[in-house]
Amino acid sequence: MIDFHTHTLLSDGALIPAEQIRRAFIAGYKVLGITDHVDFSNIEFVFNSLSKLISKTKYCDWDIKVIPGVEITHVPVKKIEKIVQTAKDLKIPLIIVHGESPVEPVEKGTNRAAIESGVDILAHPGLILPEDVKRAKELNVSLEITARKGHSLTNGYVAKLATKYGTPMVLDTDSHRPSDFFTKEFRITVLKGCGLENEQIIKIEDNIQKLSEKLLRRIKK
Repeated sequence: MIDFHTHTLLSDGALIPAEQIRRAFIAGYKVLGITDHVDFSNIEFVFNSLSKLISKTKYCDWDIKVIPGVEITHVPVKKIEKIVQTAKDLKIPLIIVHGESPVEPVEKGTNRAAIESGVDILAHPGLILPEDVKRAKELNVSLEITARKGHSLTNGYVAKLATKYGTPMVLDTDSHRPSDFFTKEFRITVLKGCGLENEQIIKIEDNIQKLSEKLLRRIKK
């Protein structure tokens, strides 16, 4: 299993990164993204801390690949391009922006600013505008289908528009504790629960695999 979007004690998760990796491995994960919440105050600290852990302790010995990343969260719309560029300058392999979830007061325009900045994934984008979904396709930005309570309320809406316009999608847990991790059965439940058919699910799984390979190549550079 692959999950790009999880959190540790480096932001508001329950576990230190080492335990997060270990528990994900035991749960059957093959690729784990750790993407703690960041803004300008902590982006370097979060990324450098995680990178140091991964490089010094070689957690791939557990047969799980870890992708260090960030989730840019509640940054003013006019500053999103700048912080995304900061993340790219730091060579952060995985860049996610916290989208306009229906259950948080995210500034309107965040979705579009994230897409135009060329992030990898727009997390839980809520009632995203059709023109933003089209633009995400043009820039190859993946829209997230999420298993996270609250954020998942608009999964069906996101899936419908992304399918209509051919925009790539990924499936993530946005986990904050080990009980949030996927099982193989629950992955399918979330995807079918937002109205996706088997053919569409296969396309999502294919996009997840391709994105994983792309991000892992970045780490090797």
